[in-house]
This record gives sequence, structure tokens and C-alpha cells, in this order.
Amino acid sequence: MREASLAFLKQLVETPSPSGFEQPAQELVRRELAAVADEVTTDVHGNVTGVLNAKAEFRVMLAGHVDEIGMMVTHVSDKGYLHCSAIGGVDVTLVPGQRVHIHNERGRLVGVVGKKAIHLLTEEERRRSPRLHDLWIDIGAKDRKDALKAVAVGDPITFAVPFVHLRNDIVVCHGFDDKVGSFVVIETLRRLTGKPLAVAVHGVSTVQEELGLRGARTSAYRIDPQVGIAIDVTHASDFPGAEAKELGEVSLGGGPVLHRGANINPVVGGRLIKTARQKRIPYQMQAAPHATGTDANAIQISRSGVAAGLVSIPNRYMHTPVEVVSLKDLENTSRLLAEFILGLDPSLDLTP
Repeated sequence: MREASLAFLKQLVETPSPSGFEQPAQELVRRELAAVADEVTTDVHGNVTGVLNAKAEFRVMLAGHVDEIGMMVTHVSDKGYLHCSAIGGVDVTLVPGQRVHIHNERGRLVGVVGKKAIHLLTEEERRRSPRLHDLWIDIGAKDRKDALKAVAVGDPITFAVPFVHLRNDIVVCHGFDDKVGSFVVIETLRRLTGKPLAVAVHGVSTVQEELGLRGARTSAYRIDPQVGIAIDVTHASDFPGAEAKELGEVSLGGGPVLHRGANINPVVGGRLIKTARQKRIPYQMQAAPHATGTDANAIQISRSGVAAGLVSIPNRYMHTPVEVVSLKDLENTSRLLAEFILGLDPSLDLTP
């Protein structure tokens, strides 16, 4: 991966963007898109769109959601401890003992998620899974008054986990779901910049996917694309305990994951597979017998319907503070999407 792209990826995933609080990450997205797109816009919802060849009548929408799961301050106790609720699908069993960042208008401060030490737990408490409202965040405050000098009810919270390289091309951080999608959208436009395009390309960094695919709904309505492809993560099945019988054979480094199912337009899905084969881009297949739960679901049913597709990036340990992806998969995903778009003919019949 080019050095500048890797530096941007690191900065993006380390920048907070819980659903509804995506503004800091979207500022970075706007900056990157300005270097590769003909025009960049931000809508009232917070979605950021970069466009190439905007005057073409055949429109392709690429969507990766920039929001991540997180938490929110809901109460400050008399002793200065913070209590919180989840933003999105937080696994509460992984929250105790974590360092977190609480974000406010002045920046961020560090807190730690406390719980009773194991020595103090009763046998019943040891057997019971923790509940988020039973936990607390310690910022070192003297009391409620002191804590409220630094935080406010409604402040968002993210895990304080840095971007780190493991072995080979594997990296770990929180929030790869789905900042890698927004990253791939930008990298795809970068690959297309200066190339002859027969279609318009609208690359969108969407918001609030974790709360119900909201940004994709409004973006797809505004763009009204003929083809819309979501770029998201999917569960890898190459770790202990994973069931390939349920998830399919999905490995980190094996290439982008393509899908077949009701959420996928057969023409778009077929051309993605054909493109991967022709350009010798490694890819993997995964069944999608139901709505995928990604932006592709919202895009597909926008207005009178869109020919939807989904390209997924293998991810281990989704919705944990230590999500793991392959840099090689990110590169191959943007390469596949760019080649797919370069091969599109505006006269293409998208009817199944």
C-alpha cells in the first residue's frame, strides 16, 4: 500500500466517529476526496460525497459508512463517575477494564472502565455477564462538580486503542467496521482519477449505518443511481471457533468477498465476479440469503429500486476494540471496484 494511503487509513481509524458524531472523521474524508474528486459535497445528514464525471447520465454510487460503534455519557454520579449507554452493537462483556476516550468540544480525555475486582465478586456475580449500566468510567474526578468541568451528558465515548501492525500485512484497531469502507471508496476514486469514464461515479462516506442504514437511505435518494455498491466488512471464518458452515470460507488476505442473494442485483453481482476473474484479482464468495444488514439493503430499495451490489472486506473480531483486517484485501477491493467501473457501458441492461 502506498505510504500516503496507509498514513490516511491510520489517521482515519484513530479519529472518533460514533454514529451521530462522525464530523471529525468526515473532515478527514473531505480533505482526501478534494485531492481525487471533481467536486465534494456534504449534505445536511453529514454524508460526504466525491464525484467524478458528474454530467454522465448513468450514475454509480459507492458507499462505505464511516460511523463506528461507541458509547455515550448518560449520567455523572455524585462521586464523579460516568455512566453510559451504547451507541450501536457494543459487546458489553469486552467493555470492563478498557481505556476509553470521552470526546467533547475541547478535545478528548482518557477514562478507564471500572468494575469490582474479581476478589470482591460473589459467586453469583462471577457467573453473571456484566450489564453496561452496572459499569462506570473513572476519569479521576474528585466529585460530580469536578467531573462536569471536563465532561457533559451526551458526550460520545470510543475505545482508546491505537492502529497497530501485526505480522505480514495484518493490522488491528477499533472501528475498521466500517472506516475501511470509506477508505476503499476514496482509494477507488483515486484509481479512477484521470481515467476515461463512461459513467458518473459518486463515492459516499455515509453516516449512521450502525443505527439503521440512515446515511445510505438519504444519499441514495439524492443521487438516484442506476448502480449502487456498498463496501463493508464481513466476518472472517479463519479463527478458532468460527463456523465455516454458517459463515462460508472467508480468510484474511484471500481478497474481497462477493455475494449472491436477494440483496444483490444478478447483473451487478455477475459483473463483479467476471471482472475479478478477468483482471486476476483474488476474491471470495459468501451466500447472502437475506437482507445483508449493510448499506446495500437501503440502496437497493431507494426510490423505484437500484441495482445493488456488495463488496466486503474480511474482518476478524467485529465490534470489538481489536478488529483485524488485511491491507492486501483493502488494495484488492479498491482495484476490483475501479476495474468494474471502467468496464461499465451506460447501455448495460440491469434487468435480471
